[in-house]
Amino acid sequence: MIRCVASEEAVELQKSWFSPGVAAIAGASALSDLGHEIGTSLLPTLLTSTLHAGPGALGLIEGGSDALIGVAKLAGGPLANDPTYRARQASGGYLVTALAGGALGAVTGVWQAAALRATSWAARGLRSPARDALLFDLVEPAAYGRASGAERAGDNAGALAGPLLGAALLSLVGIRTALYLSAIPGLFAALAITYAARQARRAVAAPSGRRNLSLNLRALRDAGLLRALAPAATFELGNLAATLLILRATQLLHTGGRDITAATTLAVLLYAAHNGAAMIAAFIGGHWIDRTNPARVFAAAAAVYVAGYAIFAAGPHAWPLLLAGFLLAGVGIGFAETTESTLVGRTTPTHLRGSAFGLLGLTQALGDLGSTAVAGLLWALISPAAGFSYATAWMLITLAVLTATRATRTTVNSQGATTS
Repeated sequence: MIRCVASEEAVELQKSWFSPGVAAIAGASALSDLGHEIGTSLLPTLLTSTLHAGPGALGLIEGGSDALIGVAKLAGGPLANDPTYRARQASGGYLVTALAGGALGAVTGVWQAAALRATSWAARGLRSPARDALLFDLVEPAAYGRASGAERAGDNAGALAGPLLGAALLSLVGIRTALYLSAIPGLFAALAITYAARQARRAVAAPSGRRNLSLNLRALRDAGLLRALAPAATFELGNLAATLLILRATQLLHTGGRDITAATTLAVLLYAAHNGAAMIAAFIGGHWIDRTNPARVFAAAAAVYVAGYAIFAAGPHAWPLLLAGFLLAGVGIGFAETTESTLVGRTTPTHLRGSAFGLLGLTQALGDLGSTAVAGLLWALISPAAGFSYATAWMLITLAVLTATRATRTTVNSQGATTS
C-alpha cells in the first residue's frame, strides 16, 4: 500500500512540472519561430537571387546579427531580474521581432535587409532573459531540464513548421509576400507570453525596493557561472548559422537540371527536417539531463555536430546525404541549447537569473559571430570545406573542455567535496 501511494505521488510530480504557464512559454516559442524561420529559410535566396549578394554578405549579416543579439541579451538580463518587469520585456520583444521580420518583404537593398535582421535579432535578445527567467519561475529545480527541453522543443516545432510554410508560400505567393505574412504568428506569441507571465507572478513574489540594474558579476562568479559558460563558449564558436547550411545545400542541389527555385525549396525542406530533429532531441535531452550529468548531453551535442559538418564539408550532391547532415546538426543543437539553459538555471539563484541568462546570451552571440562570420569569409576566400572545417575544430575543442571539466569534478569529488 505504501509503495502504491509513493508511486502515485511520483507520477503526479512528473505531471506537475508541465503547467499551463510552461505550455504557454513553449507555445510562444513555437509561434514566434514559426514566423521567424520563414524569414530565415528564405533569407539566403532573398540576398543571393533577389538582391544579388554573396555568401560573404550572408555570413556578415548573420554574424553581425548574432553579435547584436548578444549585446541585447546582456542589456536585458538585469531588467529580467525583476519579476514585475519581465512580462513587458518579453511581450514587447516578441512583438518587435515579428514586425521587423515581416518588413523584410519590402527591402530593396542589402543594407535594409541587414538593418531589419539586426532589429529582429536585437528584440529576440531583449526578450530571451525574461522568457527564460519566467520559465524557471514556474518549475522546481528537479524539472529544469524538462522545462527547458519543452521550451526548446516548442521553439524547434515552430522552426520545423516555418520552413515548410515558407516553401509553400514561396511557390504560392512569392518571396516578398511570404515574408510579409511571416509577421502574423509573432503577434500571437506576444499574447501567449503575456499569459505565461501572469502565471509566473503567482509563483514568485515581487521584490521590494528599487530595481537593481547591475549584472552582479561577482555574485555570478561566486555561484559558479563561469564553469557553466566555458563549454558553451567553445561550442558556440563552432555553431554556424542555419542560413549557411541552407546556402550550402542550395548550391549543391542546384545541379542536374534542377533550377534555383527547386533547389531552394528542397534545401528548405531539408532544413525543416533539421528542426524536427532538434525538436525531438530537445525533448529527449531535457529528460536525459534531469536523470544524468548534463556534461554527457553536451558532449553528445558536440560529437554529432562533428559528423554533420563532415558531410557539409565533403559537399555531396545527393539529397539523402545532405539530409543526414541536417539531421545530425539538428540533434546537436537540440541537445546543446537545452543543456546550456539548464546549467545556467541550476547554477544561479532566482534574483540573479536574468543577469545569468543575459551573460549566456552574450556568450552564445559572440561565439556565433566568430563562427558564422569567419566561416562565411573562409567559404568566400578559400572554399566551403574550409569554413566547415573551422567550425568542426571548435566542436572538437568543446569535447576536450567537457572532458577536462569532468575530470576536474571527479578529482574534487574524490577529495570529499560536494559536486553538482
